[in-house]
Amino acid sequence: MLYLYLAAGGVLGTLARYGLGKWIPTRLGTEFPWHTFLINLTGSLILGFAMRASETVALSPETRGFVTVGFCGAFTTFSTFTWETAVLIQDGQWGRAAAYAVGSVAAGLVCVFAGMTLAGALFRPRA
Repeated sequence: MLYLYLAAGGVLGTLARYGLGKWIPTRLGTEFPWHTFLINLTGSLILGFAMRASETVALSPETRGFVTVGFCGAFTTFSTFTWETAVLIQDGQWGRAAAYAVGSVAAGLVCVFAGMTLAGALFRPRA
């Protein structure tokens, strides 16, 4: 049963990534890879929230796997992030590449901690 949950989360994460990957550039432009940046931040927030919530709320292994491995695993785009950074470097856009790489990692960490904090505020620790 766990594998079905993982697969379902993966399908939804993939569809969400694809849809947002098409929609975000229409709003924010294509000079900077905003779609990957924002998807990675959102995925970090969701993952931080889910992991902290699972410490205080009884989640089945299937539910936890659905969100963390399934959805977040398919939704976030680290391999795309590294490719886009390499392309920016190859194009001589060192400043944008550095801003993208450092900004993604730093803001991703902030989002993970924000998700953890939010879950900690919403859910009481288990006794």
